[in-house]
Amino acid sequence: MKLKFGIFFCDDEGEKFFGEGPYQLLRGIDELGSLRASAKRMGMAYTKAFGIMKRAEASFGFALTQRKIGGKGGGGSMLTPGAKELLMRYEAYKTSCTQMAENLYNTHFSTFRPEKFTFDRR
Repeated sequence: MKLKFGIFFCDDEGEKFFGEGPYQLLRGIDELGSLRASAKRMGMAYTKAFGIMKRAEASFGFALTQRKIGGKGGGGSMLTPGAKELLMRYEAYKTSCTQMAENLYNTHFSTFRPEKFTFDRR
């Protein structure tokens, strides 16, 4: 038995708008310089990735990316300062949550043995 949990942010109506998917998209934009390249690496359609980013921006109330105008090297996207801070805080929060969840899991389930409760179905 293993612990697995997810972290996501919801708007006032309870709709998810940020979690591991948008986080990975932003990481990819930071590394690859393009939403299209980030989406492709994740196996996601560009239109879906664009929608995810727009929804997150609307919910946060600030831009996560800004476009780089094309030229010799082509265009692309880069993270805004707000997006960079969001990623930093999300990573720190995720690390803290993971450590706390593992501690709680060990506290409550380290001595739990499900096999003690199995029965023969014959």
